[in-house]
Amino acid sequence: MVEGATENAATVQALLDNLIERGLDPEVCRLFIVDGAKALSKAIRRTFGADIPIQRCQVHKARNIAERIDPKHHAAIRHALKQAWKLDDADKAERLLRNLARRLELEAPGISRTILEGLDEILTVIRLGVPPELRRSLASTNIIESMNAVIRQVCRNVKRWRDAQMALRWTAAGMLEAGKGFRRLKAYKQLPELKAALEKHRAPQNDAPVDPLAQAA
Repeated sequence: MVEGATENAATVQALLDNLIERGLDPEVCRLFIVDGAKALSKAIRRTFGADIPIQRCQVHKARNIAERIDPKHHAAIRHALKQAWKLDDADKAERLLRNLARRLELEAPGISRTILEGLDEILTVIRLGVPPELRRSLASTNIIESMNAVIRQVCRNVKRWRDAQMALRWTAAGMLEAGKGFRRLKAYKQLPELKAALEKHRAPQNDAPVDPLAQAA
């Protein structure tokens, strides 16, 4: 779990290195779902390969756009984004978003940069050909965000943090508490289709094994 505006490349890389030391195979092709932190995406690509599929959280992206434009445009933006993300053709979705950026640029100079920033990562699950039902679960970090909320609630009782080990123990306690409310992933029966898509994605380069899902926020 890496969150907040203070994350940096060194911190993120240390996290990934630690996961590998604990047994995470860097040769496995995974889908990474991130909140948009540039340091996180760079470290993932540096560690797992430049071609590793990274899905940018669409919820965070929509929020970032809304924060930078007049509220009178919010309804139109939400409609355009939902329309793009429902498409099964990533090229069509990209054209729709680029058209949205051009239309809004006249009234909100600079907004096109916000809309188009990280465009490839926003459409990753569409490009992979993930079924729409499963795509709804994999297009955002909502799954892990709910766990983070429980961890915050558990840890708010701590008045003074003595050391890092104490923080880890309380975080683990929060994760165990959150686990009591975990539900089966929606469209979980379609996960084999995600695995097949990742195998196809990596196939031209090598025969690396595939682990269908990895999520970070």
